[in-house]
Amino acid sequence: MARPEKEAVVAEVHEKLTKSQAVVLVDFRGLTVEEATELRKNLRAAGVELRVVKNTLTKLAAQKAELPGLETYLEGPTALAFGYQDPVAPAKILAEFAKDHKKLELKGGVLEGRVIDQAEVKALAELPSREVILGQLAGLLQAPIRNLVYVLSAPIRNTAYVLEAIRKKQAGEA
Repeated sequence: MARPEKEAVVAEVHEKLTKSQAVVLVDFRGLTVEEATELRKNLRAAGVELRVVKNTLTKLAAQKAELPGLETYLEGPTALAFGYQDPVAPAKILAEFAKDHKKLELKGGVLEGRVIDQAEVKALAELPSREVILGQLAGLLQAPIRNLVYVLSAPIRNTAYVLEAIRKKQAGEA
């Protein structure tokens, strides 16, 4: 690869490293073409880009992006999964895929400009998705309002019960 081409790749990887909310590094040795295609398809469906770049070029891009410590994860064949919208998506998809395909190994990653290790990537993968968190938040916000409505409607409901009891008592006596 000629020097201008290498510089273009370094610039592209630098841009992706700084633009991504999360980047997960994986060792993909031993995956078949079909498995790699399936993985790329799963990642693409979630808006995650998988890219294989030479480690030396990735190291240069990491230095340019001021990500010290990332070079420790750049040993052997390394693929980078860039997550642009959801920081949990790359880790979640890759960890799920690694459960079924033991040859795929999570190495480490970058989360919002900070280098994280394999344990942190696995912890990130266990977080609920953005949609689930938003649903839980909506439920938490809705609960006090629901309780307020229930408390405010109690006197009216109790009055209706008392009136019904009086009606039944008078009907029974008549």
